[in-house]
Amino acid sequence: MVATILGGVGLFLLGMVIMTDGLKTLAGESLRRVLTRVAGGPVSAFLSGAAVTALVQSSSATTVTTIGFVSAGLLTFTQAFGIVIGANVGTTSTGWLVSLLGLKLSVGTLAMPLVGVGALLRVAARGKGASIGMALAGFGLIFVGIDALQGGMKGLADRVTPSSFPDDTLSGRLLLVAIGVVLTVVVQSSSAAVAMTLTALHAGTITLEQAAALVIGQNVGTTVTAVIASIGASVNAKRTALAHVLFNCVTGVPAFALLPSFVDAARAVAARMGGDPGATSLAAFHTAFNLLGVAIFLPFTGRFAALITRMVRERGPALTRNLDASTTSIPAVAVEVARRTVVEIAAAVVGVMRELLRREGDPAHALETIEAADRALGETRRYLALVRTGPEAAAVYERHIATLHAIDHLDRLVEALKEEAPRKVAGRETGFADIDRALSEGIEATLAWLAGHAPEAPLDVVQGMSRSIAEMRRKHRPEVLSRTASGEIDPESAEAALGAMRWVDRLAYHTWRASHHLGERGTRDAESPAAVGESLSADAPRPPLSGEERMPGTARARDK
Repeated sequence: MVATILGGVGLFLLGMVIMTDGLKTLAGESLRRVLTRVAGGPVSAFLSGAAVTALVQSSSATTVTTIGFVSAGLLTFTQAFGIVIGANVGTTSTGWLVSLLGLKLSVGTLAMPLVGVGALLRVAARGKGASIGMALAGFGLIFVGIDALQGGMKGLADRVTPSSFPDDTLSGRLLLVAIGVVLTVVVQSSSAAVAMTLTALHAGTITLEQAAALVIGQNVGTTVTAVIASIGASVNAKRTALAHVLFNCVTGVPAFALLPSFVDAARAVAARMGGDPGATSLAAFHTAFNLLGVAIFLPFTGRFAALITRMVRERGPALTRNLDASTTSIPAVAVEVARRTVVEIAAAVVGVMRELLRREGDPAHALETIEAADRALGETRRYLALVRTGPEAAAVYERHIATLHAIDHLDRLVEALKEEAPRKVAGRETGFADIDRALSEGIEATLAWLAGHAPEAPLDVVQGMSRSIAEMRRKHRPEVLSRTASGEIDPESAEAALGAMRWVDRLAYHTWRASHHLGERGTRDAESPAAVGESLSADAPRPPLSGEERMPGTARARDK
């Protein structure tokens, strides 16, 4: 009897895991797009969380994925909270599945054929066919597990009766809630715990009131998975886990306080539906009190998010706050996290470059920002070292390479900005007026894009800036050498002026190339001939400009 119950729980859990994995693989990027694109405002985030959880039949999977996304900066905390409360409603679909179908389904009629067909598809098919096979086999195993649970519970009903559980008193209900929490923590699945409760109720082992108290505890116990997932994660991930805990606990309070009224309402709903008066009533109760929580929290999502933000404050370097090692197991997410982090670093570096060239702000603060950007680039490079992509996922692979290219160019831009001597010469050299204007235009356009004020990277503007500065440098160099030969300036000053021109040229070049790789065009051209050509150093000799158009990476002037 006990062995049958344990086996039933095991089969149910195995079926849930196999079905969830199959559905997640089958949906693939679609689920990520639903979570990251559909989740706009609180209502759409709630609906997407409920829909995704009902699809994959696992609130833990949705919650853990959401924590990974918010930790990565792909979702805001407010969006993540909306998805989490949606997941709480979506997970109640398991109760309806068991009560309306699982307790009535003939295992031999449908469940076993599903397992057989699914297993054959998994072995014989490839790609989506194999994923469909996993989902079907898992779906069938769920009902095999429920059937085993029913058999075990019928045997248990001869020895255990409702009187074996705590009485319907305040202390008795609290004890049942605690049992529900422990049960969910032990089996690590609120769906499995709810299935056990439904089958026990169907077998007459417990009453509806006792089952309802257990379900409240199971709803609280499912938050443990989110707490575990947030350990060592980013601040936003911790905020999401805390919000999940508070939502489930606060939702359980009115459900517990109004338990008799809730149970009576659930019985009325079950009677109208014509379902099992016990199991269907419990499924209705589970959904109803979660919807009550949504009604309490959803209108005040902004205020609640502000409260959680105050409770869990931001710590650590701002530029790398989204680099969470737990997200490196999802390459598409990890690469996008790194790219967004590099965009923030680029905004800081280009902003400092503007201040230094205009001689604005505090030079000491500018140097601190440069050093922070340097450290952030190193940390981002180490983060990307944990990510593995390949040509089989072309878009992610190209974006990965493009992000590494951008980091390399920002590294060299940071190195250039640390050089004090050419910066001083460039600031007082009168021949740099035209160069300053060209550089200023490109910097302003780049900063507007990096700050999110422009929809696309101003690649044409920044490329034009780099090319025009290269041309100005080529024309200005003979003039400096002529003035040196005539004695107007000494050789040391001439070398300093030429070094300053090369320095400005490097700034323009690396700003352009970093922008190119961070922009959408850069992800498509990461392996193009133009991008390969750009790997030449900005200070290396380049073919002279002629009237013909050169490739973007090599169109620069050679010193003569």
